[in-house]
Amino acid sequence: MERTLTEDALLGGRVQLLQPARGYRVAVDAVLLAAAVDAGPGQRVLDLGAGVGAVGLCLAARLPGCRIVGIELQAALAELAERNANLNGMAGRVRTIVHDLARPLPADLGRFDHVVTNPPYLAAAVADPSPDPSKALATVESSADLARWLAVATAAAEPAGTLIVIHRSDRLEELLGRLDDLGWGDITVKRLPPAARILVRARRADRPTRRDAPALTLHRPGGGYTDEAEAILRHAAPLAF
Repeated sequence: MERTLTEDALLGGRVQLLQPARGYRVAVDAVLLAAAVDAGPGQRVLDLGAGVGAVGLCLAARLPGCRIVGIELQAALAELAERNANLNGMAGRVRTIVHDLARPLPADLGRFDHVVTNPPYLAAAVADPSPDPSKALATVESSADLARWLAVATAAAEPAGTLIVIHRSDRLEELLGRLDDLGWGDITVKRLPPAARILVRARRADRPTRRDAPALTLHRPGGGYTDEAEAILRHAAPLAF
């Protein structure tokens, strides 16, 4: 029996999204990740851990000239991602395939100008998984840990490509260490207070450099989004590094 679905809106209604009513549901992380991609016309973007397709759809709505391929472990979520692409009239530009990142990506996918990923935030050794199996798979590392996710992303990126990751801020040093090992020398970190999240943009470089970009404050002290966050989340503004 199909799970109960809700139809929700992102980017102020520019994107309609079917997703399970219970279990893992799309959060602002997906919208922020999509907003951080600066893809030009004709460029290809790979979304690792696509879920129901929110990142790809938000990106396609903001940048109509790019094409997006999503990779998702859970077949039910990948099917919803395909339905969402059709729902938004984007099936020709956004597609999702079922694949376990513990295995190499299909060779016929080629390489991508940009790779984006919102990997499971919790390491299996320290996690208290959700009783919902789908949510547990989305939030806790399973067949592929963080090192594996980043290795797959690296192999899929063009030599001059960009990798953008959103993750928990308490795993920043681990993330940076993995990226350094994989040859990503040009690193920019953007914090998202008060959320315990960071965005990391990586590019290959001969000499390692790390820059802290101005933070994006998401919430006002009294509640509600800041004007800058509202522009990104509601009005499809790009997220500047």
